[in-house]
Amino acid sequence: MRYVILGTGVAGIAAMEAIRSVDATGEIVLIGDDPHAYYSRPGLAYYLTGELSEIHLFPYKREDYQRMKVRYLRDRAIKINPEGRLVTLQQNGVIGFDRLLVAVGSQAVRLAIPGADLEGVLKLDHLDDARRILKLARRARSAVVIGGGITALELVEGLTANRTRVHYLMRGDRYWSNVLDEDESRIVEKRLEHEGVQIHKHAEAVEILGKRGKVKGVRLADGRQLKCDLVGYGIGIKPRTTLARESGLTVDRGILVDEGLRTNMPDIFAAGDVAQVYDPLTGKAMVDSLWGPAREQGYVAGLNMAGQNRTYRKIAPFNVTRLAGLTTTIIGTVGSGRDEDLVGIARGDSETWRSLPDAISAQSGFDVNRLRLMIGKNTLIGAVVMGDQTLSRPLQHLIISQADISSLQETLLAPNAPIADLIANFWTKWSTQYA
Repeated sequence: MRYVILGTGVAGIAAMEAIRSVDATGEIVLIGDDPHAYYSRPGLAYYLTGELSEIHLFPYKREDYQRMKVRYLRDRAIKINPEGRLVTLQQNGVIGFDRLLVAVGSQAVRLAIPGADLEGVLKLDHLDDARRILKLARRARSAVVIGGGITALELVEGLTANRTRVHYLMRGDRYWSNVLDEDESRIVEKRLEHEGVQIHKHAEAVEILGKRGKVKGVRLADGRQLKCDLVGYGIGIKPRTTLARESGLTVDRGILVDEGLRTNMPDIFAAGDVAQVYDPLTGKAMVDSLWGPAREQGYVAGLNMAGQNRTYRKIAPFNVTRLAGLTTTIIGTVGSGRDEDLVGIARGDSETWRSLPDAISAQSGFDVNRLRLMIGKNTLIGAVVMGDQTLSRPLQHLIISQADISSLQETLLAPNAPIADLIANFWTKWSTQYA
């Protein structure tokens, strides 16, 4: 049996581990075009700020692949022949497969304004991008950052940590408006301003200005010009679906898969950022760009490639991130609408977060400790926890388990309700009875 895995991200690695857990002898071929193979993409933010050294981005060493008897090819797949069970590679010819996993991930949406190809225009998609940012930031005095979501903020914080003065452009009136509420956005913005970041609202970059091929400034839609040495952008990501589409796999925003991560073609699976998976919470097929779901999808796909019959159950999306230095957990459905600063989904984001059904919001706290709950008919459907993370895990369990909170609902929604205490007491009783 030959298993071919396209992609060296967390989904592909999880599939490799799953296959080897049940098939000790089958041939595994891991193929990817990232020159650094598998590393922690979420860790790049901490690498930029100097909190994490490059060596700590790599959980796998060469001998780990050898121990697992995995053949690694640094190459790009350019064609899949489902009927012939063949993959054509850019450099290594054609390779056959018995089972194939497409886990090629996503890529940054490119900035499409004049001057976007100048030296000093930066994105944060891969390790080489992070290395380039650090190299250029050493000589830069100021930078402009364009975009929304987590990646744009990683750029802002990374450049600030490297003593680069940052102008942060927002096309709307607040940060990440389709996920955070107004108070949460303001908390992030105030913390950025405290670090010296200059925020420009209702500001749209229409041209990057250059001199001798290098960035010298940004022209805004209102005619203003901001001088800068660097321009960073994080305006969203796009699943890498071209290969799948051209090969006859069914593609919407991502590769459509069933609950076993199977595509419409026999013995071909998809997982991770490139997959669009049915979400029982919303009744729709959703795209995630989260480390946890990508790993879980890859593992289930790998087990099924090896002959198991496992089902991937998409649970309420859960992400612990850092926004302006403030630990923030986002669970379930918490927002809605469209963010003017993003094209589609961002890294560390989930479409499910914004598929908000009828719900009522209960919230408490201010400054750095804040809790917001989205309350459905009888259950909690989402939460945002900023600062103190004591309740983040209990809330994750309550939301995923769809715990009946009808006895608590009226109390939670009362004016000035001590929401954190109420949830803590409810969790203590519920976990004793049901967990």
